[in-house]
Amino acid sequence: MYHIRTRLTPLAYFLKEIPSVYRIIPRSPVAVLVRFKLCSSGRMSLEERFDVVRSTGEECIQEEELKNLLANKPQPICYDGFEPSSRMHMAQDSREEVIQAWYMDDSNADQRLPHHREPNLFVSFDKLDELGVLSWRLDADNYEKDEVLKQIRESRGYSYMDFCEVCPEKLPNYEEKIKNFFEEHLHTDEEIRYCVAGSGYFDVRDKNDEWIRIWVKKGAMIILPAGIYHRFTLDSNNYIKAMRLFVGDPVWTPFNRPHDHLDARKKYIETFGTDDATTGLAVDAAA
Repeated sequence: MYHIRTRLTPLAYFLKEIPSVYRIIPRSPVAVLVRFKLCSSGRMSLEERFDVVRSTGEECIQEEELKNLLANKPQPICYDGFEPSSRMHMAQDSREEVIQAWYMDDSNADQRLPHHREPNLFVSFDKLDELGVLSWRLDADNYEKDEVLKQIRESRGYSYMDFCEVCPEKLPNYEEKIKNFFEEHLHTDEEIRYCVAGSGYFDVRDKNDEWIRIWVKKGAMIILPAGIYHRFTLDSNNYIKAMRLFVGDPVWTPFNRPHDHLDARKKYIETFGTDDATTGLAVDAAA
């Protein structure tokens, strides 16, 4: 993926540059990150990258400066209304400060530990997108008045909202529930969690049935698609406070693996795919 930041007017409240992945655009013009697919060869030529950047703005006077920028910096920040310059800098995704993801090791040690592989194998947001996992960084200190959160809720129909605190002191039947949270399962609806305090781990299966650990901290909002196998655990801080969102009346029913016969699982595989080698790893007795 190439990332180009540009100034957009609110002709639409969402971009859909990647299937099933939406990026919010506020109601007033603002610099936002726009994502574009690579060509089938896996690389874009300079001319192709130039055409992509030019398609986001109006007439560019200093075209050679823009080409030089693209030649030297494949992920430039470029603002519509400002002439391109070689001094423009590389884009950095602010989500990285509150969301990190990596492939897990196979250790049976304390589930609250990071469980990095050796060497570390981190996972990009693009990879999470491919699995249907959406994410935002929001203002956790201002969630009651946050316009971005409001627009996300309105556009995706999240009418229900509550909070859940997970820690030994606040969660009834803590030991039993934390064990249930960590049992691999799926839901027939999206799982939406917005971390407003503390931190924790969401583990999701990739297309090869390997675990990816997603570390969320204050300000992180993630959406796990219906049908994805996943689990949750606290980290070593032993505390998280999360906003839970849902369309209509909440249904938190977990379906422990295997439940491949469910329509939600079939639709997930149809939408996001899975490696053929993962089929048959567990027998679904209800299939």
